[in-house]
Amino acid sequence: MNKTLKAILFAILALGLVFAAGCGNNEDENTAEPDPSEVGSGQDEQQTDEEVVELDGEIVVYSARNERFVQALLDKFTADTGIEVQALHDANPLQVVEEANNVRADVFISNDLGALGYLHMEGLLQGYDFDGIDSIPADFRADDNAYFAISARSRGFIYNKDMITEDEMPKSIEELFDPKWADVEGGYAITRGGNGGMIGHISALRYEWGDEKTAEWIEVVSENAAAITQGHGDIRRAVGAGEHSFGLVNNYYFHQQLVEPDNNNVGFIYLDQEADQMGVVANAAGAGLVKDGPNQENAIAFIEWLLLPENQVMFVGESLELLINSDYGASYPAEVEPHIVDFNDLKVQDMPIKELGNYFQDTRALIEQSGLDLELR
Repeated sequence: MNKTLKAILFAILALGLVFAAGCGNNEDENTAEPDPSEVGSGQDEQQTDEEVVELDGEIVVYSARNERFVQALLDKFTADTGIEVQALHDANPLQVVEEANNVRADVFISNDLGALGYLHMEGLLQGYDFDGIDSIPADFRADDNAYFAISARSRGFIYNKDMITEDEMPKSIEELFDPKWADVEGGYAITRGGNGGMIGHISALRYEWGDEKTAEWIEVVSENAAAITQGHGDIRRAVGAGEHSFGLVNNYYFHQQLVEPDNNNVGFIYLDQEADQMGVVANAAGAGLVKDGPNQENAIAFIEWLLLPENQVMFVGESLELLINSDYGASYPAEVEPHIVDFNDLKVQDMPIKELGNYFQDTRALIEQSGLDLELR
């Protein structure tokens, strides 16, 4: 185990035992019980105190995720370790490319495994034998562990049940070639082309269909969509409010709309589930170790801390995504729990999720060439 992270764990576990002894059993169901074998003797604790003093300084985290999904996690890391986090939220992975000769970030957190794969291909992420990395299935991490996924999501249509029924909804992404969907009440919504989820989805279509058919699909949906939004949150709120019949989003935005006090009469279609269809497009959010970052020891400590089960659970947080490790016990609001669909129960596109990195940059170019702006104008 990395010496720095080991010191963190000893300190946390020792404090947890003191708290439990004084306050009785008030354990959160999502917090892993400490292994008594890892709690040291008095001599070990004295050595831990000496080591913990070394846990200072800072770490610079670039995050493409929404700030409200990430900041509490970063605050917890500082509380647990004493390492200050300098965070850049809503970061673009291309910023890491631009800063390659003047590296500023230590860790990149992404909503899209394709972005992490692309940075890795460009030689901007660094592999390491992180303690705890074996908890992430091989299909969801780089061969050298330079990046890995923690939470998964799939693409589909959120729809307003007051405007359109489940039977009336399209069940395949290919159905959007039909212009009739422009004529449903309020039409449908998509995000701008530069949205991470949209880039990942179109990369998956390129893998499945090739570039020519995918470019045609982009042209059709760009022309027929009633709205092109900044992000998926805009779509789920607009569909919930009855502005559009449906919209193309990641499944957890459906979960988020279910907990709204109003405008939550929505449903969700997991796409392409028939035997002759390609299966739902999947993607994942995760983190990568930036090569030659200015605070590399602290970055390694952060990633090993992030791999702890309780922190993988917290990574999901308010996003209401699905954990890669569902057995770690992520909890969901009562409104959402009945609608959680395990990936094992879905037909998923036969595409290695790590393959997304091979398409990332070319997909951006194809999107623009096909008439869908990467950014709103």
